[in-house]
Amino acid sequence: MRGRRSIISEARKGQQPVFAGVDVGAVSTKVALIRDGAILDWAITSTGADAAAAALKSFRTALRNASLARRSVRKVAATGYGRNAVHFADKVYTEIACHARGACSLFPGTDTVIDIGGQDCKIISVRDGAVLDFVMNDRCAAGTGRFLEIMSQALETPLEQMGREGLRAGRGARPKIKITRTCTVFAESEVVSLLAQGKPKGDIILALHEAVAERILGMAHSFPIGRIVTLSGGVAKNEGVVRSLCRALGRKLNIPEEPQIVGALGAAILASSL
Repeated sequence: MRGRRSIISEARKGQQPVFAGVDVGAVSTKVALIRDGAILDWAITSTGADAAAAALKSFRTALRNASLARRSVRKVAATGYGRNAVHFADKVYTEIACHARGACSLFPGTDTVIDIGGQDCKIISVRDGAVLDFVMNDRCAAGTGRFLEIMSQALETPLEQMGREGLRAGRGARPKIKITRTCTVFAESEVVSLLAQGKPKGDIILALHEAVAERILGMAHSFPIGRIVTLSGGVAKNEGVVRSLCRALGRKLNIPEEPQIVGALGAAILASSL
């Protein structure tokens, strides 16, 4: 993935009004600033226990990154589970609508968006940025960033290393072992048991990535996965999960250069129409 400056557009040089999108998630809060439909700058901060404070902090950080004053922003739209805590927002939108709009702006023609966040995952069927249907897992941590975080603790392997280790273990082959439990608590016990049996960590990580992919595939039974699929959310940074998903779905996935800001970007685009 290229650095943050590689996806900040020539919008910095323009004089058009700026619009902001604030996505308050369970784990992180994201803000995207756009001008004339192009990304100007963004910020990602931890949400913590105070969603309102996190939203304001992330917004101010994005403004500082872009060297802008608050008065430069014409409209602000909020999304995410904590969207109603964004007191400076002009309007709030659902995560589904914002991820659809953001993904389609980055990858025109997208007809399916898969968002794997910290606490939930969503599959959204879209057409020209409009939502046709969706399915959401927000009652179980299985297949989410939290699932992988808990497994990284059990494996005593930093989360950022898991993708690379899973890739090395796979090398194009099917996993040698399989995680049979979908519940996070039971899966963690299974991982501990596999470690006690002397199974290599890389093989366990590969099996976990395959379990996430199977979970996503199982969610999609109610409608078919489209031809052009865009992946958003922090888990999209895990190359091992991406490879397992590509294999499970039988197609290549579009990965944004900063997949965590897709919802915030969609909110900013919607703010520009207010």
